[in-house]
Amino acid sequence: MRYAVLVTGPAGAGKSTFCASLITHAQTLGRTVHLFNLDPAAERFEYEPSVDIRDLINLQDVMEELEFGPNGGLIYCFEYLLNNLDWLDEELNSYEDDYLIIDCPGQIELYTHVPLLPRLASYLSTNLNFRVSATYLIDSQFMQDKSKFFAGVMSAMSCMLALGISMVCIMSKMDLVKDKKGRIRPEIGRYLDPDPELLLEDVNSTTNPKYHALNRAVVSLIEDQNLVSFLPLDVSSEDSVNTVMSHIDNMMQYGEDEEPKIPKDMDEGDFEVDE
Repeated sequence: MRYAVLVTGPAGAGKSTFCASLITHAQTLGRTVHLFNLDPAAERFEYEPSVDIRDLINLQDVMEELEFGPNGGLIYCFEYLLNNLDWLDEELNSYEDDYLIIDCPGQIELYTHVPLLPRLASYLSTNLNFRVSATYLIDSQFMQDKSKFFAGVMSAMSCMLALGISMVCIMSKMDLVKDKKGRIRPEIGRYLDPDPELLLEDVNSTTNPKYHALNRAVVSLIEDQNLVSFLPLDVSSEDSVNTVMSHIDNMMQYGEDEEPKIPKDMDEGDFEVDE
């Protein structure tokens, strides 16, 4: 079984840093993990990508040759990738029983306005037999009031519904929102697993009554989709990274279909049973 995790979220949420932390932690567990860079505008990585869309097409070249802007050029790059899936097949053909961490661009219109990432996720799952899941990162420094929490949840839900795959929501950069004693500041911590009804009361108290019905509709949608909690991520804490990786593993049932493997430091004779 092959596994792939799409690391999504808005620009500046810490996706590339998170990818590097996952790879570091996975390597300590003895896993075979590969970075797949899906951002044609990326410039540098802590780990060299095993698969890189820039080997197929580069955003800067597209902008210069076709005179596109950044967003138009990015969409062109993804359309080019989806029209050249034989390149992707060849790049991924050698990865068996492996774990791909896919660093996605921060432009959320790739899955909210145009179905480019959803089409790629479907192709990985259906045609290349990957078990695919996703994470959605939001910067904890953004989630400091009720309206921003609602905006963050709605953007995460938009990604989840568009991709159509299981997803873990993560509040990143928690190391930047702790007090001097190392505790998460209350104004941030309250949004990790909030009661949407209490949030509704708070929002209604500060908004025009004509928006109360809209607020209620948003809260009902959040509750119906059960998307009201975020995992805290502190990349400086190995325990935090391990917790997030455990949730990802459980989400896509990592390793459940694998045959037991003999440890490298033991030979087969150690497993013989006396009759």
